[in-house]
Amino acid sequence: MVGHHSDPSGPDLALGITLADLPDDGKLVGHRDGEAVLLVRRGAEIFAVAAACSHYGGPLIDGRVGDDGIRCPWHHACFDLRTGEALRAPALSSLACWSVERRGDRIFVGEKRQKPSPAPDDVGKAGVSPQRIVIVGGGAAGFAAAERLRRVRFQGAIVMISDDEAAPVDRPNLSKDYLAGKAPEDWIPLRKEGFYARNGIDLRLATKVASIDIRTKEVVLADETRIAFDKLLLATGAEPVRLTIPGADQPHVHTLRSLADCRTIIAQTRSARHAVVLGASFIGLEVAAALRARGVDVHVVAPEERPMERVLGPKMGDFIRALHEENGVVFHLGDAAASIGQSEILLRSGRTLAAELIVAGIGVRPRIDLAEAAGLATDRGVVVDAYLETSVPGIYAAGDIARWPDPHTGESIRVEHWVVAQRQGAAAALNMIGRRKKFTDVPFFWSQHYDVPINYVGHAERWDAIEVEGDIAAKDCLLRFNRGGGVLAVATIFRDADSLQAELAMEKSSA
Repeated sequence: MVGHHSDPSGPDLALGITLADLPDDGKLVGHRDGEAVLLVRRGAEIFAVAAACSHYGGPLIDGRVGDDGIRCPWHHACFDLRTGEALRAPALSSLACWSVERRGDRIFVGEKRQKPSPAPDDVGKAGVSPQRIVIVGGGAAGFAAAERLRRVRFQGAIVMISDDEAAPVDRPNLSKDYLAGKAPEDWIPLRKEGFYARNGIDLRLATKVASIDIRTKEVVLADETRIAFDKLLLATGAEPVRLTIPGADQPHVHTLRSLADCRTIIAQTRSARHAVVLGASFIGLEVAAALRARGVDVHVVAPEERPMERVLGPKMGDFIRALHEENGVVFHLGDAAASIGQSEILLRSGRTLAAELIVAGIGVRPRIDLAEAAGLATDRGVVVDAYLETSVPGIYAAGDIARWPDPHTGESIRVEHWVVAQRQGAAAALNMIGRRKKFTDVPFFWSQHYDVPINYVGHAERWDAIEVEGDIAAKDCLLRFNRGGGVLAVATIFRDADSLQAELAMEKSSA
């Protein structure tokens, strides 16, 4: 779901509006010099910022205003109303801001303001700032850490090591609009090519880290090069679980994790007419929807009885299955692949399916080998404290590998969500330079199936009951996942305001 900017509407804010047009806690969209501007009033203060979220263009008029700023209704990015700064992922770029003037009972929007910059070395207590930070991983968490370090004007060296051949990309789009052919490739990089050199980030692509020498505080590369660090962030992410059945190594069998994977799948859709997706996970079904958008026949094979029942429960699972079936997807549930031929796949049930293209979405596993070999504490992930620091001082972990103490559930959790990884990377960056910022964000993810977005706030690995408000089949619903009398998570379809409200409520309940 990528937004598109529309022509400015509403009043010309250079000509002014009356104070009565903008009541306290009210929002209004107008325009100034051809740009859409959102006005927000909070008591005596009136703010003017860009009307569209800098992530995918979500309409901020439909967002929620809280103590920290305004939150986007689509994917819960948050912006400071005074400065426009992007406070929370998935947005990385700030919003434009305009000056506002009150004359009597009228409000006028003036010129666009210059963006303020923090002073160099505004990074914590004197003497704390490290000279060199090394980041291992080129995904959401690693990129967000490097970006945040430079945004707060960290003056030391940053070395970012990625075994991917591509610079950091918008990975959620790889299974959504980009794979479906609805988003051009120039939308995929998180930053343009010159960003890294311009910001003094030593990005080393297609580079493998062999080990971490804790004693000497060095990262050892596969070619035996050693890179010293003062602080280290492990953001190695997760890797797809690979098929081990006969025929799984053939060129038409794929997993989807990288831009290269996505490009290869897209190339094969030009000749493949029949595809099989193995796994009914979020990624698997997003791939199924994207392939249907390209006109490919799609069959989904999965061992469970309902797609995504483990995460969203039976009623939502039935809805998701029906939604995909309405769009031509054929399900083979309670089944699994036994072997793969050149243009077909044999299931354990004995059925054979035509398949010139196969995408396996059977899960991922955290890449914790480096951490384990270095002697860091692990427990189905890399164990970190509330500041995302591992058992070894000066070494941090963020993203898919991190298992952290979640204040909302009271449990130690690990999640594989893009937004969580970005937010953890940003928090770890501040902690590495002495800010001491606990990571307390409520987990959030979104999934897209055809024209239906599913937003999920919180984290519920198990629940006592699911409370349904609204009508799932009508695509207008909110589901509460309850345990022990409390709400652990909320899933919504086309109830963006309710999703934001649930996020705010969870934050306040654990504050």
